[in-house]
Amino acid sequence: MRTTDRLRMWRLPALLMALALAATACQAAESPTGTGGGTVTMISTQLGPEEEQAAMRDTILADFDGEVEFIANAEAGVISQQIEAQGQAEEGEASLIGGLHGEFSTFAAAGYMTDLSDVVSELEDLGINEQFVELGKLGGDEQFYIPWMQATYIMVARNEALDYLPDGADVNDLTWEQLTEWGANMAGGEGERLLGFPAGPDGLWHRWFQGYGYPAFTGALNTEFSGSEAVAMWEWLGETWQHVNPQATTYSEMSTPLLAGDVWVAWDHTARLVTALRDDPDAFVAFPAPAGPAGTAFMPVVAGLGIPTWAPNPDGAKDLIRYLLEPDTQATTLSEVAFFPVISADLPDLEPPLQAEQDAVAAMTSRDDALPSLLPVGLGAEGEAYNQVFRDAFQQIILDGGDASEVLQSLLPNLQEVFEASGAACWAPDPPSDGPCQAA
Repeated sequence: MRTTDRLRMWRLPALLMALALAATACQAAESPTGTGGGTVTMISTQLGPEEEQAAMRDTILADFDGEVEFIANAEAGVISQQIEAQGQAEEGEASLIGGLHGEFSTFAAAGYMTDLSDVVSELEDLGINEQFVELGKLGGDEQFYIPWMQATYIMVARNEALDYLPDGADVNDLTWEQLTEWGANMAGGEGERLLGFPAGPDGLWHRWFQGYGYPAFTGALNTEFSGSEAVAMWEWLGETWQHVNPQATTYSEMSTPLLAGDVWVAWDHTARLVTALRDDPDAFVAFPAPAGPAGTAFMPVVAGLGIPTWAPNPDGAKDLIRYLLEPDTQATTLSEVAFFPVISADLPDLEPPLQAEQDAVAAMTSRDDALPSLLPVGLGAEGEAYNQVFRDAFQQIILDGGDASEVLQSLLPNLQEVFEASGAACWAPDPPSDGPCQAA
């Protein structure tokens, strides 16, 4: 069974509620830690921003009984390219890889990943989410990666923004249309454009289109890229952008403008919103992403740990996996970088900012109309080209004022070229495909 087919077989409630695991209870046995002999070089596509790298090196890894060299990069594609180069050479420094589900599907297809079935069996008492463990098998029987941490994207608002909510609107049950009205109300009352999105060069704005905008308005993604419902989404965004802070195209994360008061309502990754919630917890409220005509779309972000076939220190890498999955380490990871645990073992009580994020996630993912949209699967080196299609559409339609239908039709060949070059099949919420996904 192909990976994309298997993904359609998930039981949706189990997957959705997996994003709210941080406070569940079940006692786990302690896992041994050690070096396995020598330094463990961990190369990761995750935790690339400088502050996250510092948290990983100085705090999360502080109690590991051994030496770890942690290598990450916030620039998209850099680490994946390094892994590809080491894989093609069948040698390199990496003993442990941290990455996303879609990235591991590419690495495993190239034959780069070791079977970790023995390690995941050892860790059964931790209660690793079963849906995520199944994801790590990539549609087969071998365990190509072990779940490490998870996150998603939500919204945060300053308390004063709540006075401008549309009549009858519930901040925990909004629609995207109501968000537009909210933005208009704030602009009218304050004389400023106070909605915010991370649309800067280093922001995660492309994930909004892939996990929120397109699925919420069309119920799909690549297979409805240029259809009438997609055009309606872009028209909605064009109207809404009149109320978005003009500096949005410079924002890499939303905590800073929220804290400064330049933005009163913002969407972003949980890890990039937590600073605002921590620095001024009484000033903000966290809430779910709004719903669109096709449902409450959201993007679950599942990161995993895998050992490459060329690993110079595989035993040390296994020890590091055990350490990173321990309850104390999972709790520290949550506290330091706002990525949520993948285990159901006992964890300390959450601090208020993290509890606020978890409550928002739980509310979003437990809705009857919840519609998960996976991170891109199987794109490999074409991942950045894929993201660029959505950035180009945003530039040409919203910023340059182009006709949405004409722009999308002009970019459709670029999107299809990504699938032909990568061979990637469609992923949820698109229906499964035989061979490369066919964009439409």
